[in-house]
Amino acid sequence: MFIVIEGIDGAGGTTQTNLLKKFLEEKNFEVELIKYPDYSNPIGKLIDEFLNKKFDFSPETQFGLYALDMVKDREKILESLKEGKIVLADRYIHSTLAYQCMAKEFPLEKGLKFVEIFELPKPDLVILLDIKAETSIRRKFREKSELDRHEADREFLKRVREGYLKLAEEKIFAKEWIIVDGEESIEKVAEEIQKIVLSRLGEKA
Repeated sequence: MFIVIEGIDGAGGTTQTNLLKKFLEEKNFEVELIKYPDYSNPIGKLIDEFLNKKFDFSPETQFGLYALDMVKDREKILESLKEGKIVLADRYIHSTLAYQCMAKEFPLEKGLKFVEIFELPKPDLVILLDIKAETSIRRKFREKSELDRHEADREFLKRVREGYLKLAEEKIFAKEWIIVDGEESIEKVAEEIQKIVLSRLGEKA
């Protein structure tokens, strides 16, 4: 099963992905964890420099960079699924569709064409942690004093959130989307995610 956890900055995606991995492993599932952007490789380093305003790219180039960051893991994802592992992603191409297409007016049709050309594996389940833009900025300021170009832009984050909700409504590039209230406590969100995932795996809590 291929599961993706998505949401705007500050939604708690990384925290919830790590908690879900630990929970599933305690249930004796094998989990392959992937995270995007992957700042350990040259493409990820370019993305990091872009986010920290060292230079700019067009939305189309941004989309291509983010997508290429994921293409490198295509075979690993497919092989892990073939081996019966649960592939768990902290962000995936849906982030790029929401941030670069829905919020920056790079046509969604073009973005989906990129996905088709790159033959990215399609997730079974996307869990969207939904929070307000104001919550996002407040949470990020607790983590660090200086925010990147996306984290600090309230109106942009509002557009990204709306984009995510539209992707979920139209079930874009996933067999199933589930929206979880990310405004709740870490513990409550984790419990909700665990119930959702176990039900899809045919397991009981």
